[in-house]
Amino acid sequence: MRHLYRTIFPMVFAAMALCPLSYAQRDDRDRRDDRRYEERGPYARARGLVGRVMRDLERAQRMAPVAGKQRERYENAQRHLGQFDERLSRGDFDKDKLDEAIEDVNNVVRNNVLSPRARNDLRDDVEALRSMREARGRI
Repeated sequence: MRHLYRTIFPMVFAAMALCPLSYAQRDDRDRRDDRRYEERGPYARARGLVGRVMRDLERAQRMAPVAGKQRERYENAQRHLGQFDERLSRGDFDKDKLDEAIEDVNNVVRNNVLSPRARNDLRDDVEALRSMREARGRI
């Protein structure tokens, strides 16, 4: 029993001491990301969100067999997000193209076979895209 205390206690103490350091590193990384977004233009954060949604769509598509209409839904969502992102990179916030992309991602969520995690991620993405639309890309 004494040996157990000698082994476990230092490990628990070290974990408790190092946890705040990991949070501090995350905060530093977030601040660096904020500065990086500011340097890339007014729509940099919006473009980051679009990139995340596209990655989530790709991950969802890889996790489940896709054919026919399901594939078409993914392709539509990715095409419209790409078109929106292209215009955003030129400083043009195209609300209509964003509306199409939101509807396409929502169609994937409603009609495609998805894992629970992929479905939740894409639902969160749809809400984030809607919030971005309300803020006109200034997130």
